[in-house]
Amino acid sequence: MNLRSWLPFGRVPEIGAAELHIRLQGDNAPQVIDVRTFLEWRTSRISGAHCAPIMHLKTSVASKKLDRSRPVVAICLSAHRSIPAVRYLRSQGYDAYQLRQGMRAWWKAGLPVASGTENIKQSPKK
Repeated sequence: MNLRSWLPFGRVPEIGAAELHIRLQGDNAPQVIDVRTFLEWRTSRISGAHCAPIMHLKTSVASKKLDRSRPVVAICLSAHRSIPAVRYLRSQGYDAYQLRQGMRAWWKAGLPVASGTENIKQSPKK
């Protein structure tokens, strides 16, 4: 991918907050990649979302071993950092979308969130 593909501008496929919430309840639920910082993710996230900060997206995606047969939804605060994430995921063969208007839309819709670090494996410090 070239530098231009990492710019947080332009259009990528999107999914709305209400639709994502419904799909997360069903069979073949999308995988959610949260590209915000660890602190943002820890404070308030969609339940089950993988923390994959945009600056470490390539290594995070590789370590998560995502299922290529299921859609992936990239989320951030306001749908800017998720644009290059979707481009990257699509370049790797994933059926990827961004959450339209990001976590702000999720919160505005009053949809459920998780917080904290329970059940999270921390990377060993080097």
